[in-house]
Amino acid sequence: MKFVVFVLALVVLLWLLKRSLGPRAPRAPRRPQASGDATPLPMATCAVCGLHLPRHEALPGRGGVFCGEAHRAEYERQHPPA
Repeated sequence: MKFVVFVLALVVLLWLLKRSLGPRAPRAPRRPQASGDATPLPMATCAVCGLHLPRHEALPGRGGVFCGEAHRAEYERQHPPA
């Protein structure tokens, strides 16, 4: 019985050794999973803080586009109409 266990352990050891030292096929690089909508969105930059956000989420104002109502009000308060 000891002989069978010894031979089995030897076979497993040789198999692991062959597997770790053998030539490996190069793996193809992983590509990121594409979402359903692959087209980029047009972006806008807030005139106060410089935040980039999708153009459809930007608020238009007198001095450009803004990321929120607070920045639009701040800009218009600092730059009164001439």
